[in-house]
Order: sequence, then structure tokens, then C-alpha cells
Amino acid sequence: MSEPHFGLEDRIAIVTGAGQGVGQGIAFSLARHGARVAVMGRTKSKVETTAKEIEARGGTALPLEGDVKVGEDLARCVEEAVAAFGGLNVLVNNAQQVPLGPLLDIPEDMLEDGWTSGPLATLRMMRFCHPHLKGDGSIINLASTAARRWDATNYGAYAAVKEAIRAISRGAASEWGGDNVRTNVILPHAKSPGLIWWTENNPEEAAEFIATIPAGRIGECEEDIGEVAAFLCSKAASYISGQSIAVDGGQAYMP
Repeated sequence: MSEPHFGLEDRIAIVTGAGQGVGQGIAFSLARHGARVAVMGRTKSKVETTAKEIEARGGTALPLEGDVKVGEDLARCVEEAVAAFGGLNVLVNNAQQVPLGPLLDIPEDMLEDGWTSGPLATLRMMRFCHPHLKGDGSIINLASTAARRWDATNYGAYAAVKEAIRAISRGAASEWGGDNVRTNVILPHAKSPGLIWWTENNPEEAAEFIATIPAGRIGECEEDIGEVAAFLCSKAASYISGQSIAVDGGQAYMP
């Protein structure tokens, strides 16, 4: 592994949805900067692959199988991470099932999955981790700029659950600041498997979308999104809390 420069050697992190995409990219980056990382996901083989890659790079990782929609799984994974590494300093809530579709047509079970895997799972994990994070903890929650879209068609439900995550995060930053627990939100555009599939299957719409990004490209999961997460976990970011940071090449305006 390259020499860490964010100084995360004393950090212990848990990342949900770390079997692929943005969660995997964040896990890779945290580990590259020295953190020990518990990588959690529904599919055991995927988180094992992430953990093996981290270890192949010279890092330390623990694969954890669990579904963020199941409260018992969340509690168990936190306990296993703390038992294995002796503590916890960083929580990254990344996993999310995406409810997309017209408001008149989107199935209620899809809405429930979006809520349960998103804001509810985020809050549950924050509460389970809070006792361990007190004193020197950092929470990073993943949201979206979907609520800032020029055309919100088919994105209303998705934007709603992601905006709920932003509201919960702001509340935690306010309530837990005295515990020295910082909470921030990243709103990424990144080459997740879902976005890659969409761009390949909707080339014209994808080209129009990319044209609205001043940087002219979609971000990389590790090099772009992961590095921002690593910075937010570091001592260099010790005075940053309660913020929503769009890591999207300049597309969204976050007043």
C-alpha cells in the first residue's frame, strides 16, 4: 500500500454496502490511509472479495455478512467489528436500495425497502455505534443530489429517502457534537455498478447527463469519493460537521 497521508492508522471503521461500488471504493481508500475496516454487505462473497483485496494491498479488513434492513444484523455486525478490532471510530452508512419510478406507479414495497435500507438503517447504525464513537468519532452518511435535479420525474421517492438521511445527519451533528462525534454527508456521482449499467443501456440520456457535469466525467468510487471520505475521517477535518458535500464534479448547487 502507498504511504498513508491522511493518518488513519489509529482509525477503526465499518462501511455498509462495501461489497461493490461506492462502499467498496470508500473501504479501499480508508484502508489505504491506514484504517482497519469492517466491510459489511448482504452478499458474503462480495464482502470477502473486498476484504481480500484490502489485505492484498497490505491493509486490514474484516468481512461481515448482514442486511441493513434487519436491525438484528446491524447490531450483530457492530458487535463483531468492535470485538475484532477493539473499538470503533468511523461509521460509513452507504448501503441503500433505490426506489425509482413515477409516484403514481412505484410499488409500496419498493418505497418501504427504500425507507428501511436508507434513513431507518442509517439511524439504527448511528445509534448502535454511538457509544463506541463517543470521544473521537466520525460518521459519514451517503445521500444524493437527486433532490436538486432539474427534472425530478421518477426520482421523487429516491430523493425523499436521501433527503431524510441528510436531515437525520444534521440532527446528529447538532445533538452529538458535545460527545465529539462529527457527522457529515457525501452526495456522490460515481461509477457504481448501477450507474455503469444505466450509462451503457441509455447512451443518449447518459451523454446528456454527463454534459451537465462541469468536470465532464462521472467520478471514480475510490479515487474521487473514497478520498473525500478518508479526508472527512482525518484530523484535518476535525472542525467539519453537519455538512452535506456534493462530490459530483460541480453539477449540483448546494446552498
